[in-house]
Amino acid sequence: MTEPLKAVITGCGGMSGAWLNAVKEIPDVTMVGFVDIREEAARKRAEEYGYTDAFIGTELPRVLDQAQSDVVFDVTIPEAHTDVTVTALKHGCHVLGEKPMADSMENAKRACATARETGKIYAVIQNRRYDSRIRRLKSFLNSQPFGKLTTVNSDFYIGAHFGGFRDRMEHVLLLDMAIHSFDQARFITGADPVSVYCKEWNPAGSWYDHDASAIAIFQMTDGLVYTYRGSWCAEGLNTSWECEWRIVGETGTATWNGHSEFKAQRAKQAAGFHSELETLEVPEVDAGDKQGGHKGLIREFVQCVRTGGTPETVCTDNIKSLAMVFGAIESADQGKEIEITW
Repeated sequence: MTEPLKAVITGCGGMSGAWLNAVKEIPDVTMVGFVDIREEAARKRAEEYGYTDAFIGTELPRVLDQAQSDVVFDVTIPEAHTDVTVTALKHGCHVLGEKPMADSMENAKRACATARETGKIYAVIQNRRYDSRIRRLKSFLNSQPFGKLTTVNSDFYIGAHFGGFRDRMEHVLLLDMAIHSFDQARFITGADPVSVYCKEWNPAGSWYDHDASAIAIFQMTDGLVYTYRGSWCAEGLNTSWECEWRIVGETGTATWNGHSEFKAQRAKQAAGFHSELETLEVPEVDAGDKQGGHKGLIREFVQCVRTGGTPETVCTDNIKSLAMVFGAIESADQGKEIEITW
């Protein structure tokens, strides 16, 4: 029987629990190291999850040398992602990291280059892709029920009282949350960003120090237009964390409320002012291993490490979603449309 992959996790704060809960359900991975700038946090996590023999430390290189690990799970803050990733890759480890992959496009490119130079996998957690409901929507759209897609809209409105660092962050919605929606849009449509115009603002009554609301219009490949409207200080009638979606094609439209409600209609024939419409079913699908949030992503990552495959959220693809974030921020800062590159 093949021995489990040996993993080190760096960043043992609250988010690490989601990772470690998933790992406990994947027999092909065992934790051999815990790293945090606070040694007591690393030790607490190791003990909490029963890894009493794991190496504990505050310095990643030292723990990697001790543990001889195969993979590194990076759950640090965005500003630390690139240094952690580059260090792990150069130690011969594959890396799966939290979103966003970096705190700048320059750092993201540096991490991608290091992955290419070392021949190791670097992928990013985009857990909303690994949701059976979005897989259902994508499967339906892949059947091209409306012909070519022309317009995609997503709405995200949640009154989120976090407290702590998010209340002080600049570009809090775009930097900390919109990466999910932008990546979802790319996943649903198969399109990549070309340019963006974005407006940010902080509404009256906001409990954030900086802009917590935004509207962005993206020109995507193949002529598709994607719009994002969102706020983290909108009280009442909250949307799903997955957004509410409207997808328009040449001959019809589908909607998904981010929960379990799907609707679809298309034109049956032109008949006066309004076309005669027919209602379409959005069939349920078996998403297989492509579901389960963190568990699905970690499971796929492990399989790719084993087989030499390429994860769906590999860095060279995920950098396109990150480019949408920084393009939107640059557009909001400059007040003009920005070309998106990566």
